[in-house]
Amino acid sequence: MAERDGLVFACVLDGRGSGHFGGWELVRSWKPDDGTLWVHLDFRAEGARQWLETESGLDGIATAALLTRESRPRSHARDDTMLVNLRGVNLNPGASPDDMIGVRVELEGRRIITARRRRLKVLADVREALEAGHGPTDSGSFLIRMIDYLLKRMISSFEAIDERIDSVQERIPTDSGSALRTEIADIRNEVIAMRRYLAPQREAVARLQSEQVTWLTPVQREQLRDLADRTTRRVEDLEAARDRAGVAHEELTSRMAESMNKTMYILAIVAAVFLPLGLITGLLGVNVGGMPGTNSETGFWVVCALLVALAGLQYWWFKRMRWL
Repeated sequence: MAERDGLVFACVLDGRGSGHFGGWELVRSWKPDDGTLWVHLDFRAEGARQWLETESGLDGIATAALLTRESRPRSHARDDTMLVNLRGVNLNPGASPDDMIGVRVELEGRRIITARRRRLKVLADVREALEAGHGPTDSGSFLIRMIDYLLKRMISSFEAIDERIDSVQERIPTDSGSALRTEIADIRNEVIAMRRYLAPQREAVARLQSEQVTWLTPVQREQLRDLADRTTRRVEDLEAARDRAGVAHEELTSRMAESMNKTMYILAIVAAVFLPLGLITGLLGVNVGGMPGTNSETGFWVVCALLVALAGLQYWWFKRMRWL
């Protein structure tokens, strides 16, 4: 299987939205006159690393950028070649969206090289578009289509975050347990992790429209400008979600503090009421000689009436002082 050797697939774009797929034979027999070549690699395999280092014709800087394990979103152009590192949400089964997957792209006028360590559905979307006959036609349209799919894939994740925040805010008035606090913390951590990559990605996408490469058309530069605006909106959505989660956390903390204060207030009132009563009953319970009323048949009821009267007097005083 080709992917075991590092080649996920290769495709020669026909310039009409479709392409011809193949393996290493297609890569090695390709000529620029055949059309734009797209080589998609899994750089964990030795075959991919060997091809990049010895057969691709790339210099050391480009090769290192494609093979780096951890990449920060950025874009760089030189000698009519563009290097782009971007991040997409992890939509693989069982994965967390904030564990964002990096995609590394090297674009030339007639060749595209993409490298990944984990599967990214965005590149599968581009391949499906080519198979359906409405995919990219050249390097510029490939870059635009890939970024467009990255942004579309993010929408569902952002909507899920908004729905979770809405659910949390609805539950705050009736639920202030540890589970809700944990959920808010998880949302905030997820948003922070996603913004960590999307903030520099906004800058990287914004730079693409002004890169000095000859194979980007004026129309494509306008499309890249629109994609930069959409990326900015996605970052703003994340910032809004972060602020909403922060407000939810503050509201929950405020409600918990208010509930605790009410509880402590009630305990203080109860203690204030029973402290003098307990003092009197404790004093009368001293087992020494000379206690008044020990020989009286009505002594117990007199003490009870005295305690009730004292409790009533305390209640009146608390109401007058507006403590109740």
